[in-house]
Amino acid sequence: MKFNWIISEKNNAKIQQACIDLEYRLRPKITRFLMDRLDAEFDGNFNCFHFDVDMKNRWVWISEKTPLKYIEHIKADFDREINGSYF
Repeated sequence: MKFNWIISEKNNAKIQQACIDLEYRLRPKITRFLMDRLDAEFDGNFNCFHFDVDMKNRWVWISEKTPLKYIEHIKADFDREINGSYF
């Protein structure tokens, strides 16, 4: 799983630390979400999943780099379960 950080201000040590902290919160939450829906297909290996994280708006999207068949499978619940609880 890979994260693309969308940062609207100058990247500095404070922003980098915020990205690290947020990734530590997002990674297990997204992993659990994916395992609940796709575990039989992936056996816990979610390397093909990419997510865009907007730091200003505090929102996560499934990146277009993720294979379309998986986007279609998870997109209906993703916003509610990942963004709906404020990371």
